[in-house]
Amino acid sequence: MALHNPDFTTDDDSWDNSSAEFEQRFQLGSGMTISVLFFFPYPTIHATFCSFLLEVCTLTTVLTAMNLTDFHDSALMKLEIGGPFVADINGQQTEEYIVVQISQTEDAGSRRRRQQQVVYNWSLPLSSRRNQQIITTRTFEILNRGTIFVNIQAFLPEPGSVPLSVKYQYLHASIETQVTIASIILVGVYVLIILEIVHRTLAAMLGSLAALAALAVVGERPSMVKVVEWIDYETLALLFGMMILVAIFSETGFFDYCAVKAYRYSRGKVWAMITILCLIAAILSAFLDNVTTMLLFTPVTIRLCEVLNLDPRHVLIAEVIFTNIGGAATAVGDPPNVIIVSKQELRRVGLDFAAFTGHMFVGICLVLLVSFPFLRLLYWNKKLYNKEPSEIVELKHEIYVWRLTAQRINPASREETAVKCLLLQKVLTLEILLRKKLRTFHRQISQEDKNWETNIQELQKKHRITDKILLIKCLAVLGCVILMFFLNSFVPGIHLDLGWIAMLGAIWLLVLADIHDFEMILNRVEWATLLFFAALFVLMEALAHLHLIDYIGEQTALLIKVVPEEQRLAVAIILVLWVSALASSVIDNIPFTATMIPVLLNLSKDPDVNLPMKPLIFSLAMGACLGGNGTLIGASANVVCAGIAEQHGYGFSFMEFFRLGFPMMTVSCTVGMCYLLVAHVVVGWNS
Repeated sequence: MALHNPDFTTDDDSWDNSSAEFEQRFQLGSGMTISVLFFFPYPTIHATFCSFLLEVCTLTTVLTAMNLTDFHDSALMKLEIGGPFVADINGQQTEEYIVVQISQTEDAGSRRRRQQQVVYNWSLPLSSRRNQQIITTRTFEILNRGTIFVNIQAFLPEPGSVPLSVKYQYLHASIETQVTIASIILVGVYVLIILEIVHRTLAAMLGSLAALAALAVVGERPSMVKVVEWIDYETLALLFGMMILVAIFSETGFFDYCAVKAYRYSRGKVWAMITILCLIAAILSAFLDNVTTMLLFTPVTIRLCEVLNLDPRHVLIAEVIFTNIGGAATAVGDPPNVIIVSKQELRRVGLDFAAFTGHMFVGICLVLLVSFPFLRLLYWNKKLYNKEPSEIVELKHEIYVWRLTAQRINPASREETAVKCLLLQKVLTLEILLRKKLRTFHRQISQEDKNWETNIQELQKKHRITDKILLIKCLAVLGCVILMFFLNSFVPGIHLDLGWIAMLGAIWLLVLADIHDFEMILNRVEWATLLFFAALFVLMEALAHLHLIDYIGEQTALLIKVVPEEQRLAVAIILVLWVSALASSVIDNIPFTATMIPVLLNLSKDPDVNLPMKPLIFSLAMGACLGGNGTLIGASANVVCAGIAEQHGYGFSFMEFFRLGFPMMTVSCTVGMCYLLVAHVVVGWNS
């Protein structure tokens, strides 16, 4: 039977038509068994692709066998199969499935060919809908120089057709070599960011380029279309839409008004105010996305600190830390929790929204009770007030804003050049005024303002709502957007992603506000932050293709298996939590969580290990969420907060965040670990 036909295409758009056409051409009678051999003696192209559709009429039928000989010095073989598989392969068990067997002879060069041995078995459950195509990939190690045989078997209860596409690829580096290369690239990116050799956006772009070059060297060359698909456009759309909303919102004077109100409710006590802000941020982030919470809180906090002559950096770092802690309390507060609850296999064993939230909520409450006193201890010797008087601080900030505005003007015409010169002259005049004030004005600021009631009256007169009509429009649109965020989490019938909701809200507010100076709004968007996330998504996906994340999960599972059975559960909880926390502080916690869930599921099903599943999953969630406080790029909310603060002239470095965030991560993970050990080892809360 000739299976290669030029009229048969395997594009996604023509999958249905080609399957039906091929089925009509090669309709087979019942009771026949089909065995087809593919022989590729000299595959010289980068990746070999074949597609076929066969009628299966017996319970077990060999669909195809491929004989691969010319792999030279390749260390790995990457096999990509497309077909009507279920979307969640690790979480589904069906009666219809196919088995891919990879076998190899011991020595291809010997005169007497030895019998081939099955090296790998790969089971793929089939979906009842034959017209859909799900592509799944797995990498196999080439053990010797013998011929590789790929046999694909289908197990069907009734006769039927199974359209499949097979693509194989040789990789020239072993898994250990690829993991080493990925680790070097990741360390290099962190060195660039920590030492501030280049901007963190450029560091992420250089790292993603190096990771793509490493993939090309080992033999896997993703196309431009594939690389673009790695970018999480939902997150970028959410960031862009909320940045537009906040930019218009800031024109109403609402942030200044909220800053004065927060100072009034704290009765002039700075630490009471910081505690209130952190607590509100933690509560909101339990139900909203962490990024959304920080996009709303960062401008308010910056304006509040400017009014009170506080250094916004320390307050912002405290807020974003508690935002990440609060997001771990519910199933919708942080992306790793969403990934865990959306797994069908975990839902079937009772790990649904209510059960997950109830368990995590208790632990996060304990973490918050310990974290607030520890934060006060970390800030014990830090001077939250600016060392200079507010007049000088505001003058310095004004100089920074004027200089930044002048730098953003592109002198394309004579008028623009004149405007830029005027702005630079303004900066020079302000700098002369600043030097005079520094020579003549000295003032010592007390740590607690005793005349806070007088200051409140002055601040209320100075900072008021400037545009009440625009404020009503902004509150209406923002209220609808936040309501849709809640409904999207709790009502499954809403088929709108968070990015779409934020974009629609931004467009709606632009129409209602009647914005004519659109470029002014676009200048408020943190383009460097958006580019950083796009480069980070490509970097993390490339590192995943270099098997870095899989390697971490496999080594964690091996360490758990070697522990004696009586201490295995306690060691597993400790190991999974801390590995997740440390890994999530240096890499994106979303692909790490998605990779670790199948590893932990297989570990819990292993009869030799004998571990309950829920403690492992809760340890993964606790570590992945709390680990984001470890470094500046450990969580999306950290990067967003740093970008907005930098735009306002109060940017903080990697090490400034690390000095506060990493100790907070260590303490919070320790409290979470103790809670899980008591709940699952002492009490036995495993059912």
